[in-house]
This record gives sequence, structure tokens and C-alpha cells, in this order.
Amino acid sequence: MIMESKTCSTTQVSHLKSCRTTLCLAYQSFGVVYGDPCTSPIYVCKSIFSGSLFPYREDHEILGVLSLIFWTLTIIPLLKYAVFVLGADDNGEGGAFALYSLLCRHSRMGILNATNEADKHESTEKAEEPVEDTGTSLLIKQFFEKHHSSKVVLLLVVLLGTSMVIGDGILSPTMSDCILFFACIILVGLFALQHYGTHIVGFLFAPLLICWLICITGVGIYNIYHWNPCVLHSVSPYYIYNFFKKAGKDGWSSLGGIVLCITGAEAMYADLGHFSKLSIRIGFTAVLYPCLVLAYMGEVAYLSKHRMNLQSSFYRAIPDAVFWPVFIIATLATVVGSQAIISATFSIFSQCRALSCFPRVKIIHTSKQIHGQIYIPEINWILMLLCLLVLIGFRDTNTIGNAYGLAVITVMFVTNCLMFLIIITVWNRSFFLALLFVLTFGSVELLYFSACLAKVRKGGWLPLLQSFEFENKVSLDSFIALGPGLGITRILIFVTLNHVMIPKVPGDKRYHVSRIGPPEFCFYRCILRFRYKDVGDKNDLETQLIEKVSEFLKHQSISETYLAAGQAPIPVKDVSKMGYEINAGEGNRRRKAAGSKMTPTSNEVQELMEAKESGVAYIIASTRIKAKDASYLVKKFAINIIYGFLRRNSRRSPVALGIPHASLIEIGMLYLV
Repeated sequence: MIMESKTCSTTQVSHLKSCRTTLCLAYQSFGVVYGDPCTSPIYVCKSIFSGSLFPYREDHEILGVLSLIFWTLTIIPLLKYAVFVLGADDNGEGGAFALYSLLCRHSRMGILNATNEADKHESTEKAEEPVEDTGTSLLIKQFFEKHHSSKVVLLLVVLLGTSMVIGDGILSPTMSDCILFFACIILVGLFALQHYGTHIVGFLFAPLLICWLICITGVGIYNIYHWNPCVLHSVSPYYIYNFFKKAGKDGWSSLGGIVLCITGAEAMYADLGHFSKLSIRIGFTAVLYPCLVLAYMGEVAYLSKHRMNLQSSFYRAIPDAVFWPVFIIATLATVVGSQAIISATFSIFSQCRALSCFPRVKIIHTSKQIHGQIYIPEINWILMLLCLLVLIGFRDTNTIGNAYGLAVITVMFVTNCLMFLIIITVWNRSFFLALLFVLTFGSVELLYFSACLAKVRKGGWLPLLQSFEFENKVSLDSFIALGPGLGITRILIFVTLNHVMIPKVPGDKRYHVSRIGPPEFCFYRCILRFRYKDVGDKNDLETQLIEKVSEFLKHQSISETYLAAGQAPIPVKDVSKMGYEINAGEGNRRRKAAGSKMTPTSNEVQELMEAKESGVAYIIASTRIKAKDASYLVKKFAINIIYGFLRRNSRRSPVALGIPHASLIEIGMLYLV
């Protein structure tokens, strides 16, 4: 009974701690994740009624717009993202690249490596029961394996969605109606705070955004009660039908403004690595969603009685008694609200770097508990510069809104396509379920996408594109053929540094050692898995690496001894726990090569130690990518000029790894693509 009581008490304490952590993350998320949707009521109605919809001022048209806003908020951010998409995380990370990485790890759809051999046997998540592939899943996987062009198209689609999120990061901070000088000052201050990390920034901005939500909710409830309680009827889809019936093509064109009410939905998913699924779901469904609905209803209630104020309805709907306090909070919240997309941009570049799609940059992890809370100095200041240029060059918020709307809906459409593949090939659900998902959400997004495309010439051309780097490999046979002619060292150890997205890697799973090639060549491969805080002193890492290779040789000797005595070697499960990969056939080959005498493994261990005392040299490839002479001019410009600039100004591998210059050997490699 005493043991049961202690167990129950421990469980309760653990549960309370988990709840406290989740609620704390939910609170911080208001200062980081929900800035965009929180501030969207400021400019949504202005953007909707500034174009061809300006002449439509009757109650049915105004209530139709409100009904569209309500159902758009319900279908896309609430149902699609909060319910479904947040469940498709890649080791806690979200965003288009996280979905792509998830596909790469469960199939051969990707050009880029999302995993390695050592991680095929172990997962950073809890082990799941294997699910048998469905017929549709096998067909899709086989199609991508047979057609290389389909892999290229998939990667380009992912890059398109990723670039649009980065475009959001540039455009979001500029959606401010305050004076240009003060907007620039606030922007510089916002980016200057980023180095403190998501934890500090979240706690700092959360009170401001919560005060903002209280303000717009209170004003919304007041306007509904004071001006027109009948706006509550707009939840009926009938008003949408009636709106398109009366407005026709002009109503379709207005969708480019309505889509601005869901800005930040993709950032909510891309910021998943900074928080947790449960904390984001709690914050959105319990607080943000009802607050936004009441805010939009209150604004439309005011509009229904003041039709001449269609283009400045938000500020005019604020009661005079609280106007200036709300105005000041709105000014701060508008710029601070872009924190969501800034944090998402950091996560995206980190994922791009992990998949070798972006040059090496310095990534600073600002939290010891949550791996996704990061800061990238180079990206932060480049993003700030681009934001200032857009803010100064595009003072018309309607023009910025057109570009913003196109970027938002494009990345959502890309996520929709990737989720179709995830549902079938990763979750192994039926084709009809995946088709239902695409038709339900894709039809809505396609309607908005078509309206946004019509505004390309009015500012929608602004979102930017990215480029990527192909990975090249040298076959082992070609390398072994060089034999002793390398003349560099007696022992070669190929080291792969693998960053894993978990707080801590157990010591027995950190190193994975194996032999490469025939035994007469002392070639070894070591995959080193470490979390973001595990990189320590270079000399300590070097010593541990030599020790692990030595232990590997000793365990291999034990296995060969068992085989020579006619006994079973070390059980595979025990070897895998130690992180060694021992090939039973290797001992047979060695005995055949050496005759009746076996070369003692202790000699290899001794050679290893002597090689260490002689000095360790680091061989690193110094790659350069150049477009072929027959390439198009656009391709040459993208690769030779833009990508070349990024490569020249990125951190070099030896600097990032802390390798001393005296021990470094760089091999130049030129790739023509």
C-alpha cells in the first residue's frame, strides 16, 4: 500500500509539472505565435472594401463579408491547422520543410537526406507500432522512386512554400499604419531583442498581446450590443451565398482581402518547434479564436450603421473614451505581432541548413529544454534590412497587403499538397481520407489563391524565391582503389556529425562505429549523434572518438574469437545497444586472408594509438558550385551570383567546428550543375 501511495504521488507530481509547463508555454506563445492573427482586424476590412467592393454597402453584403471571415477562420486555422496539421510534426518541428523531412524519412521521395543509417534503428520519438503500407501508399512510393523528376518537383514545391513563409517574415512587420519614423524605430528595436531568445521575448511580449486581445474583445462586445446584435446571424452560410449572388465577380475579387484574416496560421505551425502542440492548441482554440470572432463581429456591427467609414472602420469603431489607450496598444501590437513569423523564419533556415539547402550559418540555441528555440544572427539582421526597405519603398499598405495575401495562401496550398502525401505514406490512411482532406481545405484555398493571383500586378509579385544545393557522393570503390597511394595517414576515420532534435542523447547511443571496406584498409566510419548543447571541447571530442573506435575493435575481436571457437558471436541486440556495427562475415574474410594466423586486434588498437600520438589531420572538402556554360542566363545568375555570394559569406566548416588551421587539409571540389 505504501509503494502504491508513493507511485500515485509521483504520478500526480509529474502530471502537475507537465500541466504547469504546458500552461507556461501557452502563455509565452501569445507573445510569439499569435501576433499576426491578433492584429489582422486592423487592416482586413480596410483591404476588403478598398477595391471593387467599395460600392457594396448594404447589410447583406456587409454581413456576407463577416460570414466569409467567420467560416474562413473556422475552416483553415481552427480545423485544418489546430486539429490536423499540428499533428504532422517532425520530431517536434513544424513547417513545409518538416513535412518534407518526414516524407524523406518514411520513404525515398526526397533528393536530400533526412536521416542516416544509424538512425534507421533508433528514433528520437517514442517507438510506435509498425503500420503496414496500404496499396495506395506503395504505389506513391514506387512512383517517386522510379521517376527522379517527381522528386525534383516535390522539392521545388517545398522550396516555394518555404520562400513564401520567408516572404511573410519580410512583409508582416511592415503592415503598420503608424508614422514611418516610429515604425522604423520599433522595427529596429524588435529585431535587436531577438538575441535574448524566444523564452524572454515571449514573456516580454505576451502581456502586450493579451492586453490587445482584451481590448479588441471588449470593443467588439460593446459594438455588437450597442450597434447591431443581428450580426450574430452571420454565422449562417446563407449570407455567403447571398453575398456572391449580389456582388458576383467583385465578391470573388474581395477574397484577396479576406484571406488576410488568416495570416499567421502557417506561422503557428512553423513555430511548433518553439513550443508544443498542446500549448498552441490551447492558446488558439480557447482564447484567440473566440476573441477574433467577437472583434470582427463588433467591427461589422459598427459598419452596418456607419457605411461611410468602410475604409477606416477599425479605429472609428473604438469608443472615444478608450480610443487613445487602444490606439497606443494597437501601434505597438502591430509591429510586435510580427514576432511569430520572425521566429518561424529562424526555424525554417535551421531546417534548410540541416537538409543542406542553405549555406552554413551560426545557430544559437537559447533554451536548454526546448530544442526549437533558436536565434540566427545573420538571418535576423538581413531580415531587418529587408523589412525596412519594404516599409520605406511600399508605404501603401494595400499594396503590401496584396503581396502578403499571395504569400500566405501559397504556403497554405503547398502544405495542403504535402499533407496529402503525409496522410497516405506516413500515417498510412486510406486514399479517400486524404482526398477528403484535400477537397475540403484545398477547394477553399484554391478559391482564395485564384483571387490573390489576380492582384499580382498590384503588389503580389513581391514574395521571393530560394535556391538549393545538390548533394554529391564519391563511391567507396573509387576511394579504396587509391589504396596506400593516398599517402596522408595510416588510419582514416570518416566522421558524420548528426544533430538530433532531442534534449539529451544517452551516452551509449551517441557513437555508432563501423568498418568501411576490406580489413587491410584501416577505414572506419563514426556517426556522432549529439543534441544542440552537446558540442564541447575539440580535444575532448577527439579523445572520445579514438576511444570508441578502440572499443569497437576490441568487441570485434571478441566476436571473431567466438566464431573461431564455433560459438555464436555477441548477440546483435547487445551490440546495437553499444553502438557498434560488427559484420560476422568480416572475421571469416580476415582468417582466409591471413591463413591459420589471425592478426590480433590489439595490433590495430596499438596502431590507432600510435597514429593519434603522431598527430591528427582533418580532411574537409571545400566545394564550389558553378552553372554549366550551356545553362540559361537565369540559372547562371542564381547559381554563380546569388548562391556564390551566400557561399562566400557563410561560415566555413573548419570555423564552425573549431578545427585548428595547422591540422587542416582542404580538398577543392568543383561541381558543374
